[in-house]
Order: sequence, then structure tokens, then C-alpha cells
Amino acid sequence: MKKDDRNMIFRQLPSVDYLLESSVIKGFLLTTPRILVLRAIHYVLDEVRERIVRAQTEDELPDLALRSLVDQIKKRIIILSQPSLRQVINATGVIVHTNLGRSLLAKRVISRFNALAGCYSNLEYDLKTGKRGSRYVHVEDILMELTGAEGAMVVNNNAAAVLITLDTIAKGKEVIISRGQLVEIGGSFRIPEVMKKSGARMFEVGTTNKTTISDYEAAIVSNTALLLKVHKSNFQTVGFTEEVPLEALVALGKKYSLPVMEDLGSGCFIDFSRYGLTKEPTVQDSVEKGADIITFSGDKMLGGPQCGIILGKKEIISAIKANQLARALRVDKLTILALQETLSLYRNEKKAIQQIPTLRMICQSYKSVCRKAKKLLDMIGKVGNGTLSISLCDGFSKVGGGAMPLEEIRSRLLCISPGKFSATYIANALSGYNPPIIVRLEKDQVFLDARTIQTKELKIVAEAIKILSAKSTIA
Repeated sequence: MKKDDRNMIFRQLPSVDYLLESSVIKGFLLTTPRILVLRAIHYVLDEVRERIVRAQTEDELPDLALRSLVDQIKKRIIILSQPSLRQVINATGVIVHTNLGRSLLAKRVISRFNALAGCYSNLEYDLKTGKRGSRYVHVEDILMELTGAEGAMVVNNNAAAVLITLDTIAKGKEVIISRGQLVEIGGSFRIPEVMKKSGARMFEVGTTNKTTISDYEAAIVSNTALLLKVHKSNFQTVGFTEEVPLEALVALGKKYSLPVMEDLGSGCFIDFSRYGLTKEPTVQDSVEKGADIITFSGDKMLGGPQCGIILGKKEIISAIKANQLARALRVDKLTILALQETLSLYRNEKKAIQQIPTLRMICQSYKSVCRKAKKLLDMIGKVGNGTLSISLCDGFSKVGGGAMPLEEIRSRLLCISPGKFSATYIANALSGYNPPIIVRLEKDQVFLDARTIQTKELKIVAEAIKILSAKSTIA
């Protein structure tokens, strides 16, 4: 296409003012903020100009008719009006899905938001003395009660918990860690890098697969400040391996008057082996075995809000609270509220499993998931037009969040096989639904795991699939 032809087409584009004067756009302005309408107009015009530049033939040129442009502006206004952070339905079977917001909060927690989020609170006000108090008191006592620790505090995530602890105890000094525990957590955050930021100097001992207590002892020097153990929560090493138990590390620490820290990563308060799953070290185990300081996440396996929890000896916790980083890493009132309410459910393990969604999904029986999947299939009913076919099949859910990496929890899945529509088209159509439904796409089939679909979401999922199956052509 010639340059002169393109220039002539550009001159046919209506101006922003002209579009604002059209009757339809004027109608939008009655109910839509002007700034949003203007943003949509500019977006559409920029997109049209780009298509003109890319066009090689007349057939590739965009439609410049006013009606077409107004329709595009209307669609763009709808998209821009939606909040960026939205509800999605997790049909992937990954329970603690990092990309989908990790753990769901319990109904009890959500109800407390309504009561407190819009009100003033005693966040840092001591009601007894009438003076300034500490925000940590609202969760410290219950954390000590549940775990047996001497002290506790909370920061905004577990990486922050590790950072501030190392900065407090070992800045400018050496921290001994097994080479096999130099883990990387989500988003490419690595233990060695976090340690470097804290000002501590890492001293690796042992090998990738085997570290002994003598490796730790041989590395202790006058500048050693801490013995660090990191739980390999998101991977496992098998075969010819050896790892030093926490009890042995604690005994070595006492021998040389060195504190021992354990980073549990995805900490939990419940022994899941009692429910037929892999045994994970619990926070209570670490406290009982004598770790001086323990860090772990408040979401993930715990099922609360995103935060990092630090437990340990009273004098160490006091020093961490006094660290200037504490203010930069502190949590807000809503996080404290959510954590406080979540922790209170752990006073009764049965109640915790019933009411904390993460625990409920992890421990939900296969039979119960089967009933949910069958209910979803019945709600969908018959599908026709040859667009797709639906059946139930067995599969496996994952805990996710970097926890129990080898654990496969037997589950029941809705399997959608493509007909006229490809599996990719079906998956994209469901993710484009409102609210978006996120599925698994494997071997040219779409799978929806009933374990992670909430009961209140079944109707929405069924309706989305019925609408999809009723289509005769790809839009």
C-alpha cells in the first residue's frame, strides 16, 4: 500500500472531539466518567492507526465507519470499567495456587472484615493504659498458645521474615547452611540472595545430597553467628542422601552457644499424615525440638493471609521487633485481623479443617469430591451441536504453594473433549468468562478439578459450559 493512500486513510479518521459529540458517546457520558470515555477513545484510535500502518492490502484495513468505531469504544469502556484484580474460579486442582491468590480466607475471617475494616480499631492502642500499644499483641499471644513458643511477631511475607531475622542476628557475620538447602522460592527469590541482602555472609557446608553434623561443626569459627536449616518444601532429594535432623543441630548450637534458625517455608500446624497425606514438619515440632527461631508463611498451608510469621526465644523476638526494618516490613490491620481470626480456628483442629478452605480442600475425601463433580455434570446436562463432549474421570490434585511437591491427592475431574472447538479455544473461552474460569489443558483435552471449585461456584461453571456448548461457530 502506497504512502499517499495511507495518509488519505489517516485523514478519514474522526477526531476525539468529533467522537465526543456523537449521540452514542454523549449517552455514555451520562453514566460514565469523562476520563474513562476519553481513555477508551484514545485506545481505539491508537489501535486503528496501528492497523492502518500494518495493513498491506485494502482488505486488511480497519472499518472506519462511525458505528464501528463507537462499538469498539463501547467494548473498551466495559473492559476499562472492570477492576484489574478480579475473582476467578480455580478449576486447576492446585489448592494453594500462587498465581491465583494462594489460600482462600475462611468465612469467619471475611465476616470480621465487614465489622472492622470500616471502623477505627485498637491496632496500636492499649485499652487498659490508654497509651500507645503494639500491633503484634493481637496475634502474639495466640501464636504462643498454639505453638508453645516464647515470642512471636509478623511481617509481610516469609522472605521478609528470613531477611529481618538474619539482619538482626547475623549482619556482618557468618551463617552456616547446608549446600543442599540453598532453595529458590517463587518469583526467583533465592535463600542466598535474601541472605546477601540481610548483610549476613553465607557459609555452605556438605554437598547437594549429603550433609553431616561434622560438616557444620568443622565450619564454626569465632565469626559464626547462626546455624540455619531450611526446609526443602518445594522439592525433594532422593537416593544417596543425608540431612542433619533439627535436634542434632540444636544440640550443636548449644555446645557452641549459637542460635539455630529453621525456615519452614510453608509452615503448618496440623500433622497431615493423620489424614492419609505425606507428613510435613509442623511448627509445633520445631518449637518442641528447640529451634531458637522459626520462620514460615501465614498463607499457603496455614490458610491465612499473606504474611511471614516469626516465632522463637523471647530475647531474639524482642531484638527483631527493635530492628528498624520492622517498620518497613510490618503488616496492616486487615492482615492482622485475618491472621488473628484464622489462628483462632486452630484451637479446634476439627473446626479448622471444616472452616479453613485450604485445609478443607486438602483433607476432602475422594468420595466427597466425586459427589461434587457429579453434581456439576448434572447441572450442565446434555450438550449438543458437536461443539464438545463432557465426561467424568479420575485425576490428581496438588497442594501447591511450594508444599508437598510429590503429593498427589486423588480427585474427580470434569473432562471436556473438543468437537468443533479445539481444546485451546475451550480453555480460552472459559478464561474469558465473567468470572474467568481457569482450567487445566492436557493432551488436547480440558480438565476441571472439582476439588478446587467451590460449591457456590458450581452454578457459574455449569452456566459457562452450557453457553459454550450452545455456540455453533467461533466468534
